[in-house]
Amino acid sequence: MTRVYVGMSGGVDSSLTAALLLEQGYEVVGVYMKNWTQDLPGMKCPWADDMADAKRVAVQLGIDFKVFDFENEYKQKVVDYMIEEYKNGRTPNPDVMCNQEVKFKLFL
Repeated sequence: MTRVYVGMSGGVDSSLTAALLLEQGYEVVGVYMKNWTQDLPGMKCPWADDMADAKRVAVQLGIDFKVFDFENEYKQKVVDYMIEEYKNGRTPNPDVMCNQEVKFKLFL
């Protein structure tokens, strides 16, 4: 049986992906990428709720669930980049950096 890892947010897309892969006979492992946990002034970071949602789906599907902690790398590669770009008068795209430096380098 082929094992696949599915990045899970607890939302519909990743949950359905995991369910469909499981239905097709794959050994599915749900993975939550913990990238940011700090609250900001006037804004609470919902990471714990998101992770709980993802884990709840994994339990319902009967699949393994893992948490990968990329918070330090995310700060160094994405947040610091974004701040530096703003300081230099440029408009950064943190999603591109997250994909390039975290999802595709560390996660995969």
